[in-house]
Amino acid sequence: MDRYVQSIRYPPFELEHMNPRNIPICKATIESFGMSVTSFTIGSDGGWFVQWRRMEEDEVDLLLLEGGVTDSPPRFLTDTRMGWFIRPDRLHNISRKLIIPTVTLLISSLFVHAIEPGLVEQGIIDETIAGSISIGPLDYPRLLFYTFPMFILPLVFRTIANFRDFNRQKEISVRPYEPPEVRVNSTRGAIDIEVENNDTSLQLIRSRVQVGVAMPERSSVLATLKRNEGGQPAPGMSTRLPEKRLTSGDETGTGVGESIPMQLSSKKSVILEPLRIMEKGDWTESTGSEAEYSLKMPSEQWPGTVYSSLIAIHWEVVLEFLERNGRRIYWVLPIIMPQSKEPTRILRAPVISGRAELSDL
Repeated sequence: MDRYVQSIRYPPFELEHMNPRNIPICKATIESFGMSVTSFTIGSDGGWFVQWRRMEEDEVDLLLLEGGVTDSPPRFLTDTRMGWFIRPDRLHNISRKLIIPTVTLLISSLFVHAIEPGLVEQGIIDETIAGSISIGPLDYPRLLFYTFPMFILPLVFRTIANFRDFNRQKEISVRPYEPPEVRVNSTRGAIDIEVENNDTSLQLIRSRVQVGVAMPERSSVLATLKRNEGGQPAPGMSTRLPEKRLTSGDETGTGVGESIPMQLSSKKSVILEPLRIMEKGDWTESTGSEAEYSLKMPSEQWPGTVYSSLIAIHWEVVLEFLERNGRRIYWVLPIIMPQSKEPTRILRAPVISGRAELSDL
C-alpha cells in the first residue's frame, strides 16, 4: 500500500475575476492499493496548483480521503466526455463580442439625449434625431429607437444559436452516427491510433490528443476545507442544485454560470465541457475511412492517467469528422497514459475558459 498527499487549487468558472491566492488549497492524503503513481506538480502554490506526491512522516494528521486510486475513468467522465460531440454555434461568440459595443452605444445615446438641447443649438446634431416620442403617458428619447434594437442584438443572436444547438442535439440523439472503431496504443513518447470509420456519411479529417485536470469531487473539496454541505460553499463553488436535470458542472457545484450553452434537459449533452486546466496537442491530418498514424503529443510532459476523488488526470483522443452537409462532428474517447518513470513538473498551469464556446474544444 502506498500513501500520497494531494494538493489542488482548481480554477473556478469565472477564473478571470478571481485571484488564485485568495482561494485556499485543498490538501489531503489518500491510500493506493496496487497502483503506484509517480509524483507530479502542475503550476505553483501562488497560482492554480495541482500536486501529487508521497506522504512524509510529519503529515500523518492530514485528512485521509475515502475511495481508492485508479486509472479507469469514473462514470461522470465517461458519461460527459465520451461519444459524439459538436462545437457550440459560432453566433455564441459573435453575441459575446457585441455585448460591450452595444451597451456602450446605449449608454452614449442616453448621455447625448441628456445634453442634446445644447448640441442642437450648436448644430452638432439635427433636430430630426433629437427630442422625445410620446407613447401613451410616457416620453421616450428618439435616439433610443435607433440604439435599442442594436442593444438587444446579442440576445437575438444568442437565442438563434441556442435553437441551432438544440436542433443538432436532437438530430444526434434521434439518429446517432455509427461510432468508429478506434484502437489506441499509448506510450510515454507517442500515441498510435488506428481508426476504422463505420459510417459512410462521415469523412475523417483530423485527430488530436488532449489532457487536463478534471473538477474535484464536491464532497472531497468540502471535507478538506472542513465545511459542511448546506453551509457556505467553498470559494468558486455554487450551492448544490436539486438532483434533477443537471449538467456535469452543476452536479459538482463548480460549474457556476454557463459552462456549456443551453442543452436538452432529457438528453446527454453533445457539447464538450472544458477542463479548466488543459493542454491540447496539434491536429494530425487524416483522409479516408481507415487510418493509422501517430498523434502529436502536448508540448509539456504531463503525468500519466490517474483518478481519485480530489485529483483526476484525464487523457482523451478527439477525432474530427465531416458530415455530408459540411458541418463537423467530433468523436471523443478516453485513453490510459502510463505513468512516467521520473516526477513531472509543469511550471505554469495551462488554464482555459470555463465556457465551451471560448475554449476551442
